[in-house]
Amino acid sequence: MDRRSLSEEAASEALSLDEPRDIALAETDLRALTPARVSLARTGNSITTRDNLAFARDHAQARDAVHAHLSLPTLLSELHDRGLEAVAVKSAAPDRATYLRRPDLGRTLGEAAKNALHADVSEGTRPRLTIIIADGLSALAADRNAIAVIDFLLPLVQAEWNITRVVIAEQARVALGDEIGAALGAQLAVMLIGERPGLSAADSLGAYITWEPRLGRTNAERNCISNIRSEGLSPKDAARRIAYFAIEARRLQSTGTSLKDPTDQPLLAESQRAD
Repeated sequence: MDRRSLSEEAASEALSLDEPRDIALAETDLRALTPARVSLARTGNSITTRDNLAFARDHAQARDAVHAHLSLPTLLSELHDRGLEAVAVKSAAPDRATYLRRPDLGRTLGEAAKNALHADVSEGTRPRLTIIIADGLSALAADRNAIAVIDFLLPLVQAEWNITRVVIAEQARVALGDEIGAALGAQLAVMLIGERPGLSAADSLGAYITWEPRLGRTNAERNCISNIRSEGLSPKDAARRIAYFAIEARRLQSTGTSLKDPTDQPLLAESQRAD
């Protein structure tokens, strides 16, 4: 038997083993662990119709999330039901199309919004905290997750912080929270904003925490918590992490690169955790 025949025989024996079944099982397990597009099936030189349709669906959901608008009446009603005073404002971007083309306009308040925001005249001993709900690049994320985060957060911070009016901001970028917080005289601003949608998540919420918000703050001067949604970081766990950053920000008088993420330690003592 020549060398070629031996090679063909070895290849035939390899094909008779159970390895393809084991590989298929491994691929199935991997896809069960992540929403990412891994181990896609193939038919000929293309992916299967099922995976192609799934891609088109997720791409459409991401596009819809970018162009969606906040459900203002619903958000205002839910905040009112919780005894929270709220005000709705808009950035300097006049519409969604302009907002997407001009990120700079989403970072500053419109004239009407500047007149609507002002610090309360009453003084208190507790520092002021402003919570902002913003559409960002996914109003869907704010609609689905922001109120749930607030529900878990308030019991953790109300004893130590004076909560200002909640601000709902449309056509907003992250830096808009600096101008809003400064207008309300806040020592700490927490912006809950829709993150850029991906093909595996169109409703992911981000939380940006900034000490002494004011115009000119940079992203290095704030902390970010991302992927807040039912399939990611839960609203309850996000609220605990926000409360931790609030406590540490007050102690350090700073946020950003000087305030590290507590990866390997409890976020809050048992007595501070929400039920």
